[in-house]
Amino acid sequence: MNIIRKQTGHFLEDFAPGQVYRHKRGKTVTEGLFNDFTDFSFTTNPLSKNLEYARLYGFRGLVCPPGLVMNVVFSQTVEDISENARANLGYKDMKFGVPLYIGDTIEVETKILEVIPSSKNDDRGVVTVQSTGRNQHGEVVLTFQRSVQIWKRDPKNPVEHQKLDDPDLVEATPVLPDYDTSRDYAGKSHLTTSDSYFEDFEPGTLIEHSRGRVVTDEHISLTGKLDNTSQVHCNQYLIDANPGKYIGGKLLVYGGIPFNLCLGLSCPDVGENALSDVRYASGKHTAPIFVGDTVFASTEITGKQEFPDREDLGLLQTILRGYKMVQKDGNWERVQIFELERELAVKRRSHYA
Repeated sequence: MNIIRKQTGHFLEDFAPGQVYRHKRGKTVTEGLFNDFTDFSFTTNPLSKNLEYARLYGFRGLVCPPGLVMNVVFSQTVEDISENARANLGYKDMKFGVPLYIGDTIEVETKILEVIPSSKNDDRGVVTVQSTGRNQHGEVVLTFQRSVQIWKRDPKNPVEHQKLDDPDLVEATPVLPDYDTSRDYAGKSHLTTSDSYFEDFEPGTLIEHSRGRVVTDEHISLTGKLDNTSQVHCNQYLIDANPGKYIGGKLLVYGGIPFNLCLGLSCPDVGENALSDVRYASGKHTAPIFVGDTVFASTEITGKQEFPDREDLGLLQTILRGYKMVQKDGNWERVQIFELERELAVKRRSHYA
């Protein structure tokens, strides 16, 4: 019998700056996928819950919340970029474009920006990329950079530090419906919290969001529904065969799950009167999440600015932090798991309530 053992994914020595991967398959956002991730994360913005509300604001349908947008785009990159990764290290300059709706199809491509071999461990290194998701019309939905720690195929293989001198990065800005004085926005203002308009936020405020969400083994199913194929999230045999090689020695919850949860948990207090997330300047996972951990979140208000060419909106600048509670010496200790510099386009009460 002729046995063929196929390999999926790439290793550190496969990457070189300037390479562009057009990822396979693409992903259509079904109603099931939309419901799973919107409900799982406790998202409360009516733009993602109430079709008539979304249409009132000029959107053509229910709007995918930002955590789902990120997950649909990110997961398409995994097979080529991070299926053989040890850990996703961080995000940079994540920018939103046109809204994503149920029925839209997203295709993603990734450009390799930099490859850095580890100076301490011969078996790994870091790859930095830019990934861009476009809808069926070729419009940018989301673009971002990320850095990921990736294993070598063979620790003896030489890898040099290489960087793209002129990366020619993709740009994106949110595409939002115009403010329309003929629409009765105030007539639906009861559908959102009354104290989460732009006027309500003050820089220097820290909001501790009241809800938490436990992560169960359903994370495996959710990760699979996104077509995220990274083995550290689903292959128990891989972990058991060499637990010392993997973080915590057990299945690692895909980072997009706590990312999505933190956005959802903050939504009633920060995002419920937002028309869109605009940009995440940087983000990072600071501790792993495993089955049984409960995710909590807080938001620090860091700044407020005028929104360009929109008197009805303001630009809210925040730092979103996720954390879990861990027992240590008989006491509960707060451990930060996630941090995100976040900007949102938030409605002004003067125009909408």
